[in-house]
Amino acid sequence: MTGEFNDAVSAEVLPEDRAFEAALRPKSLDELVGQDRVREQLALVLEAAVARGRTPDHVLLSGPPGLGKTTLAMIIAHQLSAPLRLTSGPAIQHAGDLAAILSGIGEGDVLFIDEIHRMSRPAEELLYMAMEDFRVDVVVGKGPGATAIPLEIPPFTVVGATTRAGLLPGPLRDRFGFTAQLDYYAAEDLYDIVRRSARLLDLSIDDDAAREIGSRSRGTPRIANRLLRRVRDYAEVRAGGHVDHGVARAALELYEVDDLGLDRLDRAVLDALCRSFGGGPVGISTLAVAVAEERETVEELAEPFLVRLGFLARTPRGRIATPAAWRHLGLTVPQDVAQLSFDDAE
Repeated sequence: MTGEFNDAVSAEVLPEDRAFEAALRPKSLDELVGQDRVREQLALVLEAAVARGRTPDHVLLSGPPGLGKTTLAMIIAHQLSAPLRLTSGPAIQHAGDLAAILSGIGEGDVLFIDEIHRMSRPAEELLYMAMEDFRVDVVVGKGPGATAIPLEIPPFTVVGATTRAGLLPGPLRDRFGFTAQLDYYAAEDLYDIVRRSARLLDLSIDDDAAREIGSRSRGTPRIANRLLRRVRDYAEVRAGGHVDHGVARAALELYEVDDLGLDRLDRAVLDALCRSFGGGPVGISTLAVAVAEERETVEELAEPFLVRLGFLARTPRGRIATPAAWRHLGLTVPQDVAQLSFDDAE
């Protein structure tokens, strides 16, 4: 990623934010704001397992970045009073990597695998057996002299997290007894999250200011907390530490986050699409060059939100700006764009 974009509205985890996010994480399902259906379903799964005195089924958490998958994994371990072991798919590139992790698993432990869709195929196949039979065969040696040593594993629970559930092989998905699809948060839930985080940070904030921050957070708690952090900086330096509605708006304007949550990159994509390419269609690689960013940056950070807002459509011929995008930029919608049909959008 060679270009620059506004980290304030990125749902990716930045190193400097890890301690900040950890301090604000809810510790139990009762403290968790939003995701009401998932909370109720998960509570039943955990309570039933505890009542039976058994480890709960393996849990798959699916959804976009920043919606609380890691937080839920921590809550699961807390609710079960079990140790939590954390790893990630990219870190498990060989079956031996997974075997080393599993050899240290204790009875009832919770193993959290973030980005589980990025595990290597040999490691996935080893995980199948571990999840279903609580045993793995560790191969020692190579060639004709290789031998498989069975390794018994005490019952444990895998919690997998993925932003791309479609990339998970069917056999792996089938071994999860409970799958939770996390949805984007409503504005009122984000308001509650901002208020809760402000209390934990001992930050004085008005209700209108909290709603303003929540409404610009793209439906994502991680972004809401990140924007709150930036607003707090602004308030401490320029407003005596108190955040009212005017302070919140001024801070968010400074960090180039508009009323809908669009940042500099989002607006640059729309501006290039409308002004430089007449609204499209245009290929994603060409669009990325026009805004001086990597293709992956535009495709993964800007495009999903613009599609959600109805500002951009993906078609077989390329990306197209909708009439709403033209209006958001304050531009007159061309007649040919106004008459476009988006029925063939991907």
